[in-house]
Amino acid sequence: MTLSLPIEDEANALLNTDPLALLIGMVLDQQIPLERAFAAPYDLAQRLGHDLDAYELANFDPDELTEIFGRKPALHRFPKAMAARVQEVCRVLVERYDGDAARLWSEAADGRELLKRIADLPGFGKQKSQIFVALLGKRYGVQPDGWREAAGGYGEADSHRSVADIVDGESLRRVREYKTAMKAQAKAAKG
Repeated sequence: MTLSLPIEDEANALLNTDPLALLIGMVLDQQIPLERAFAAPYDLAQRLGHDLDAYELANFDPDELTEIFGRKPALHRFPKAMAARVQEVCRVLVERYDGDAARLWSEAADGRELLKRIADLPGFGKQKSQIFVALLGKRYGVQPDGWREAAGGYGEADSHRSVADIVDGESLRRVREYKTAMKAQAKAAKG
């Protein structure tokens, strides 16, 4: 079980071998196409010239990190805000998990604790946290007791609601259709 997105093979490989890259991809997955968000950790590593490191990113000069995020093509449409967000998340990883992103999920006793650990990260609201729990469970085999319940609807088997459900072009199309329908529903509710 791994993530396979329509991005460069090297970017997919990094997501599947580097927990910090996966977490950064999830951090960046807002207000840009998910392919761009999850390709960005690979691009960030390329710009740094080496593997990603939570300690380094936590202690990076904020202006320099913003410059790296903003180089064309920018890693996110809001490079300053998202460079700061990545730095904040890395600081939490350093403070609570010795800089090891995998400890965020590998040491969770159950799905509720896993969801809480993720939700305690800067920028992770309920929906994003549930999607990440589903992503870990469906694509990476991180399945502590109660993980599906913690993930809510995103944890349902055979659903097509988020990045957790993408395995090929067809599933990507179905996830996009779901997101489009949800946006239309929300817009109609606002009237």
